[in-house]
This record gives sequence, C-alpha cells and structure tokens, in this order.
Amino acid sequence: MASRLPKPLSALLQLKTAKFSAAASLCTKAVDVPLDRNVSGYKKSAPSPADLPADSSTTGKAIATATSENKTYLWGRYNEMKKLVHELIPPGICNILNPANIYSNNEVKLGNIEIYGFDYDYTLAQYSSSVHTMIFDTAREILVDQYKYPEGIKEYEYQPNFAIRGLHYDVRKGYLMKIDAFHYVQLGTVYRGLSPVPDEEVFQMYEGTQHIPLHQMSDFYGKGPTMKQFMDIFSLPEMALLSCVNDYFINHSIEYDPVHLFKDVSDAISTVHIKGMMYEWIENDLENCILHGDEIYAVLNRLVNNGKKLFLITNSPFNFVDKGMKYMVGDDWRDLFDLVIVQADKPSFFTDKCKPFRRLDDTGTLQWDKVSTLEKGKMYKQGNLFDFLRLTGWRGSKVLYFGDHLYSDLADLMLRHGWRTGAIVPELKTEIGIINTEQFTHGLTWLQALTGLLERLQVYQDEDSMQVLQEWINERHELMSLTKNLFNPQFGSIFRTHHNPTYFSRRLCRFSDIYMSSVSCLLNYDTTYTFYPRRTPLQHEAPLWMDQLCTGCMKTPFLEEMVHIR
Repeated sequence: MASRLPKPLSALLQLKTAKFSAAASLCTKAVDVPLDRNVSGYKKSAPSPADLPADSSTTGKAIATATSENKTYLWGRYNEMKKLVHELIPPGICNILNPANIYSNNEVKLGNIEIYGFDYDYTLAQYSSSVHTMIFDTAREILVDQYKYPEGIKEYEYQPNFAIRGLHYDVRKGYLMKIDAFHYVQLGTVYRGLSPVPDEEVFQMYEGTQHIPLHQMSDFYGKGPTMKQFMDIFSLPEMALLSCVNDYFINHSIEYDPVHLFKDVSDAISTVHIKGMMYEWIENDLENCILHGDEIYAVLNRLVNNGKKLFLITNSPFNFVDKGMKYMVGDDWRDLFDLVIVQADKPSFFTDKCKPFRRLDDTGTLQWDKVSTLEKGKMYKQGNLFDFLRLTGWRGSKVLYFGDHLYSDLADLMLRHGWRTGAIVPELKTEIGIINTEQFTHGLTWLQALTGLLERLQVYQDEDSMQVLQEWINERHELMSLTKNLFNPQFGSIFRTHHNPTYFSRRLCRFSDIYMSSVSCLLNYDTTYTFYPRRTPLQHEAPLWMDQLCTGCMKTPFLEEMVHIR
C-alpha cells in the first residue's frame, strides 16, 4: 500500500495552521503591493519634482525622505517575510518525500492492467557504479592502444559524479550542457572538457542567445545533426570520457576536430558493448555488479500470483540475461514469463515490420523453423512489435511496459501503440534524498518567497530602492546556485534547470505514465491501486511549495502570491 504522512508530521502541520492564520494578514500586506499606481493605498516611489514645492531645498529633502522611507519599507517587508518563512516550516517537514513511491504523470489504474512487460538492463537488473568504471577504463585503453590517442589520456580516472543523465553534447563545438524544456541552455552548466565555459562565450558561440533551435536539437530518438542527448544510464562513462579527452587536448594545446573526437569516443564505447566485454564482467561478478536482486523476484512472483501475464523484451543476449535472472530470481525464472525476447534491437523493434522472430532452444542456440506462434516459456530473438501484437493480441492500455530509456524503451509504445509505460529513474532516489534535507527545503522556500518579493515590489524605481532590489536579485542568484549544487556541482538536478523543467523532464512527462526509482517500488502498492497525478509542475516536488509546507492546505495567501512564479 502507498505510504501515508507520518502522524507526528501531520500533527505539526495542524499546530502550525493556527499560527499561520494569525500571520496571514501580515504576509499579504508585506508582499502584495498593487501594481496600479492609481489604486488607493499604493505606496509610491520617490515623488517627482513636479509634485513638490518650488523651493529646491524643500524638494531635495522631500525626495530624500521619500526614498529613505521606500528603502526602509522594502527591507521591512524582506525581514518580515524571512521571519515568517522560518517560523512556518515546522521541524521534521523536510523528510516528507518517500523515494520508494511511484509518481504519476497520467492516471493509471493497475486493476485494468493485465500484462506487464519489462526491459532488462537498468530495469530488472540495476548495476553498481563499478560497471561504469570498467566501461570508462576499457574505452580509454581502446582510444590509446587502437586509435593511437596520446598516452597521457590513460592518467584520467572515471569521475562518477561529473555528469548527469539527459545532458546534450554539441558535437561540432565539443560542449556538454544542460538544456531546459524550452530549448534554453542553463548558464553555468556548459562544459568544454572538465572546465566550465564562461557565459559570455556561450552567447558568442550561439549567436547571442541561450536558445538552441529545434532543427539543431535532436530527433525523435535524441540524435540531431549537431546535438546528441545522452539518455541512457550507460552513457555516463561516455560523457566522462568525452570530457576527459577534450580536457587533455585543450590543456596540451593540441589542435583537433571535435567531430572526430566524438566519433572515436563513441566507437570505443560501442566496442565495449558490441564485443561483449561488459557482459563478461557482469557475468563473472554478479554479486558485486547487480543490485537489489531479491526484490525483483518478489515483484515478479507477486504479479504472477495475482493472475498477471509477464513478458521481457531486451537488447541483451540470451546467455547474459539467463545468468542474471538465475542470480536474481532462480533457475526457474522463465516459468514466470509468458514470453522472453532477447537481442530485440530496440528501438527499431518497435518500428521495423520486416525482422522475423527466431526461436532459441534451452541453451540459446538459434533454431531454423518459421515462427508462427509465440509460446509460453520459449525464448525468441529479434522480431518486431507488429508481429508481436498480431500473435499475442496484447494491445492498448491493458499492457504496462517498464524501461529506463525514454526514447528506445517507451516513446514508440506510448505514442504509437497506446501501451501504458513506466520509466525507471534510479537517480530519483538520490534526488529525493537531497530534496528531503533541511538545507534544500529552507533554501528553496526562501528562494520562492524572495522571488515573490521581487515580483511584487519591483515597481519601486527610485535609486535607493533599485539598489535594494539589486541586492535581492544577487541573493536570488546565489540561492539558485546553492540549490543546483546540492544535486551536482557541474550540472545540478536531472529534473530542473533552476525553476524550469529540464529537457529530460519534458520527455519523462511525455513518454511515461508513471515513474519510479526501481521496479521494486511496485511492492508498495496493491495490484488494484490507482495512481492519480498531482496538479503541480513536477510530481515528486508537489509537497515543497510554500503554501503546502506552511499549512498543508490548498487555499492560503501564499498560493495567490506564488502562482505567477510556479
């Protein structure tokens, strides 16, 4: 069952509600300044000389007095709001989000789901960071030994916390960057090599703008003419290697074409996968490479016991999947699945109507007979979704498929075939842990309150008032940088570029009905549970806006003030 709000926290919220009511009028007066200068009660900026007596000394004194009053008024509102924000966040409120929850972008009734489908890598099987280190190290050796890159590149070690998923890479310029849902580059998150690119250079390189036009971005699967979006969790070592090699060439003043470097690094990474090196490492050290295996058995067994049909579609080969599933589930793991399809070649599996299914025997050897039926407990290779639908009849919203890659796993199924989709986002667990900290909660709440003050009080245009507002703007920038750095010092959260959703978040909301950190989150919900999406920008941030933090109520003075900046 879904987790509920802890009783101590609920009681704290109720106690704070009374205190908030007494302070509500103060808050409204402190922030809500009418924008119409003719409205009665509006506190004007310093009076113009035309409004004052002809005596110049009197005029100067009046202006000085008015500007001084404005400055005092602005700082008074600032201090009152800061005190109110501090008092209205009860102790313990920060630990309000559960990383084991499932978050919904769309209403999903599990009671209507008859068939559950799964990807394998980073869906059923989640891997430790040691796998990424081995991918980085091996691809680095390939660059030096086979592509004859400088030996000094071998001195670079994998930095697991350098990059985040969802970043874009400008192939021609060699820039790694984070882009928001509106195609704007987040300044301060553009890197060439391992060093940040100054904002001025970013504007210069992109013709005076932060905006990246649609035709330069990426196609349906994240690959554009000049930009590539890294959406695969396995792409983290690739981004790190790209940055390290760029860094070496820059620091040693070696001329190079970023396009060639990108292709060589991509080919080296591909070699690790194509030649089966990664599969061999994991097979030889399942205990240290695979995480949470026992929970996967519990999920699958529970679904089968509730009468659900299960299938697996993965790009990985039979022997690799077989060994991993035996480790996590047991030797009889195939008895739980109605269909198992390996080396499916997603995403073309979802669009190519030509590739036929090939049957495998129990040892993974290819059979030569024509496949006219898909039988329970049998293993199949390649094929295509159209034959899959024809032979199984599993269509529409009665099917729920889980995968980690928004493009290769989920996009086609959601948009073209009407399946329900669940995104596995392992990073969600870490990000929610950060959101639950007092430092983040207090910082974000005060950031929102300060933004509200700036929005309401920007009508004060005299010199002293403008200096005050500029101080607030500077503080706001510092707060934005602080909250970003809590997630990742280089690129921040995978979900937000300060106040806007990232390009990754946009795709997450578009291609997934529900999302979670692990398939094991299903264990927290009944198989008849209905997920309802919150009416908030991002579901996992829903409790963090100021009106909810202060009272747990939907209608508060804060709600009206913050609506413009949400």
